[in-house]
Amino acid sequence: MAASPVRLWRLDGLRGMQLMRAHFTRHAFARHGHETYALGVVQDGVEEIGFRDGIERVGAGGVVLIEPEVVHTGRAVAGDGWRYRVLYPSVELMTELGGGRGTPSFRDRIGYDRRSAELIVRAHRAAETEDLLTAESLLCTALTGLLLLNGTSRPVPARTAERRGSVARAHEILRERLLNPPSLEELAAETGARPFTLLRSFREAYGLPPHAFVTQSRVRNARRLLERGCLRPRWPRRSDSSIRRT
Repeated sequence: MAASPVRLWRLDGLRGMQLMRAHFTRHAFARHGHETYALGVVQDGVEEIGFRDGIERVGAGGVVLIEPEVVHTGRAVAGDGWRYRVLYPSVELMTELGGGRGTPSFRDRIGYDRRSAELIVRAHRAAETEDLLTAESLLCTALTGLLLLNGTSRPVPARTAERRGSVARAHEILRERLLNPPSLEELAAETGARPFTLLRSFREAYGLPPHAFVTQSRVRNARRLLERGCLRPRWPRRSDSSIRRT
């Protein structure tokens, strides 16, 4: 077995969801199944996946939506292998995001829907580079988007009764903690709401998801301070080498 660097990690929130980013070359996965969903995007190369009813080859841009306990294999087709990103959300999380109407299913296990691929990649990258509020918000948005685009049933809309009070309280908390905002799960716990219900209801109420509201508020605060002269832009000094002398 030979593989380039692989990163597998688990989030503190979203029911401990795991994520993996990897580039496999000669590695082959034996027949196995996951307790969770395995929702990924092949970014380069070709992966060959063996299911009970046949073999599928997935190239760059391909989206793989494998449901829990579905037995499958995985191996490279060519010498360069394949590079991909995968989300492993639990059954409980997907059921919650789907509205609690039973375990969600997907119409197709392999597809080339660009929007689905973009949702997974953007959220996956955010989990590596952004704060917890942004990462968890984008991950919830991505998972719900996959259910909307490929699921056999649509997620249930948020109920008006659930968003009253909790959304206003979340708005207040974020305004008070702009410099160090809580994660989405922490925000939901403090307001007595479910994470995705809060995310969706906050967007409906204020036009932006919580993480985007925080970013906008920071920018507005900085602009006000500049207008008042409390902040000054840092201009290069005359001694800086970047300034030509005449």
